[in-house]
Amino acid sequence: MRRSHLFVAAFATAALALAPSLADARAGGGASMGSRGGRSYSAPPSTNTAPMGAQPFDRSMTPRNAPSPGYPGGYAGQPARSGFGSGLMGGLAGGLLGVGLGSLLMGNGFGGGGGGGFLMLLVQMALLFFVGRWLFRMISRRMGNAPAMAGGMARMGNPQVSQMQAGMAGGGMGATAAVTVSKADYEAFDRTLHDVQAAWTAQDLNAMRNSATPEMVGYFSEQLADQASRGLRNSVTHVKLEQGDLAEAWSEGGREYATVAMRFSMLDVTRDSGGRIVDGDVATRSMATELWTFVRASGGHWLLSAIQQTR
Repeated sequence: MRRSHLFVAAFATAALALAPSLADARAGGGASMGSRGGRSYSAPPSTNTAPMGAQPFDRSMTPRNAPSPGYPGGYAGQPARSGFGSGLMGGLAGGLLGVGLGSLLMGNGFGGGGGGGFLMLLVQMALLFFVGRWLFRMISRRMGNAPAMAGGMARMGNPQVSQMQAGMAGGGMGATAAVTVSKADYEAFDRTLHDVQAAWTAQDLNAMRNSATPEMVGYFSEQLADQASRGLRNSVTHVKLEQGDLAEAWSEGGREYATVAMRFSMLDVTRDSGGRIVDGDVATRSMATELWTFVRASGGHWLLSAIQQTR
């Protein structure tokens, strides 16, 4: 009987550990990774879209030769992301798991009161998890309905591109940087956003190579392999750029870089090997705000070289 309790407890723990991380199953996995050339360890300027700035990289192939003052408190890297995710859901799952495992190690059973205590703990875990998930989705939907704040300038042509242009005029560095970003460049950034998500959904790494640097393609490949090993498949469709601003644009070593803060909505759905939805909703749009850095050789086309989460 005790062995069956341990088995069910382990199953419940694994489910809680996995479920919160699925919320960041889109391309990039909700992590900060990639390279921004010589500015990889300097924080991009804040923008209207990302007023709190960007998180430092979790992973980057750019060597850090010296500390950079770009991030508050200096940059010392970040610990690996927990399987529980972050924020409310991660803290909830981690705390409940700690309590449960502590009871097991102390020999009191998973819940401290025999079979009844164990079942009560499972009920509490399930209730808290679903309440927290409901609150998270409600807040996300409200954020998705919030009006854009791209400087209040008139939008012409492609509205998403015009929003990025408005953001540059509202405080980005495009007007004084060595690299001038044109309307065609903004259109390329918007197109790359869609192309990367489409290649991710199709699990087409060859198509991804047309839109991202080899470093980023390598990270995406690892993430897709991780999902496949768990019998999961994530799809990101109906992507729409809601707002964007240029944070900075510069050139170095014969290459040009541009970091853009982008807030976009999408249908983000994760299914298991049987085609059942385990996270997301085919009828409910989710929202993400990230800073994407693009790089190109002189006369070439832009490639995604980094994704950073906002603070």
